[in-house]
Amino acid sequence: MKSHNTSILVLVVLVSILAGFFVYPGNFGSNHLPLRLGLDLIGGSHLVYEVDMSGVDSSDRDFVVAGLRDVIEQRVNLFGVSEPQVVSSQAGDSYRLIVELAGIKEISEAIKEIGSTPLLDFREVVVAEENEEEQYVFIPTELTGRYVSSAQIDFDPTTGAPTVNIEFNDEGSKIFEELTAKNVGKPLAIFLDNNLIEMPNVSERISGGKAQISGGFTADTAKKLVERFNAGALPAPITLVSQQTVGASLGEESLDKAVFAGALGLLAVIVFMLLYYRSFGVFASFALLIYVLLTLAVFKVAPGFTMSLAGIAGFILSIGMAVDANILIFERTKEELKRGLSKISAIEEGFRRAWPSIRDSNISTIITSVILYYFTTSFIKGFALTLLIGVLVSMFSAITVTRSLMRAFIKDRQIKN
Repeated sequence: MKSHNTSILVLVVLVSILAGFFVYPGNFGSNHLPLRLGLDLIGGSHLVYEVDMSGVDSSDRDFVVAGLRDVIEQRVNLFGVSEPQVVSSQAGDSYRLIVELAGIKEISEAIKEIGSTPLLDFREVVVAEENEEEQYVFIPTELTGRYVSSAQIDFDPTTGAPTVNIEFNDEGSKIFEELTAKNVGKPLAIFLDNNLIEMPNVSERISGGKAQISGGFTADTAKKLVERFNAGALPAPITLVSQQTVGASLGEESLDKAVFAGALGLLAVIVFMLLYYRSFGVFASFALLIYVLLTLAVFKVAPGFTMSLAGIAGFILSIGMAVDANILIFERTKEELKRGLSKISAIEEGFRRAWPSIRDSNISTIITSVILYYFTTSFIKGFALTLLIGVLVSMFSAITVTRSLMRAFIKDRQIKN
């Protein structure tokens, strides 16, 4: 048992050392995979756009906003903006899109591109051969998004597969009928902002102004296509109503203060554990340091993760929660020692009795974090995500690391309580 715990402990220590090199500025981890910082930490621009919904039916507004958000993200990415944050908000009948561009100083061209309404158009497809490979040539037509009345998700009554239904206005119906009659048996390309989003085959001449796109859709892909159709089709222009620039110096000052607060909080927790629990506190402090290194490493490797001031607040809060499990274990252990159990038996019993409380408290925090992440926006999401990651890693450090430490060293040194 002791050799097994020692092996686990050695493995955890080695991984933690590697994590330390990975997260420390200037080492290999920072060069190849730097921690992505938010607008409030490195500066950048905060843009607010008003969406004009006066010409959009109330039932289509959510789809329009979602489609516009998706298009703006694509447009911003064309300018090399790292991890742009695009969120929507609604207050009564007012719809807004909030765009945060971290680290971007000269954004005049980006603002110009973002400020235009998405362009949806239909193009004929000509297949040409070049070097024995098929090449598609797209020929623009006069059928554009302004002729589309709406797009909706439907389901095939036979197979249950998702489909996308498109409806054109009177003028668009005539253009679409002529276009499909001309391209029976051929594909018809659909572009949004000059990006190909779909290329369905025309099976027959379509009259009446209604068409259906089917085949190979999941519910999510069908929904995304509908959002893009509505974003480019319905008259919902966006207007820049607010632009705020956050200086890099302000972001750097905020980052320095946040790092100092985190270091001070970590030191305060370690000092408390050493003074109050003495030898037990050494184990808890060592596990806490491992927790910090592993958590920071997870922040760096997590796809799409961006650290903000709110995220740092969640991380600092999780530091205190990381040692909470150790306190429960140590208090239970002290109770068992008073009952006359040996130190080894008291420690095992302390872990066993403390586990239900640790499990329930952490599960409740995880549930709260998930709810905050999925049902809120902007900085609250950052707080929720860092807290969630912190709690998950803290359960490992408090249970596995602390327990392995105590099992590995309890027989080799006298512990005073």
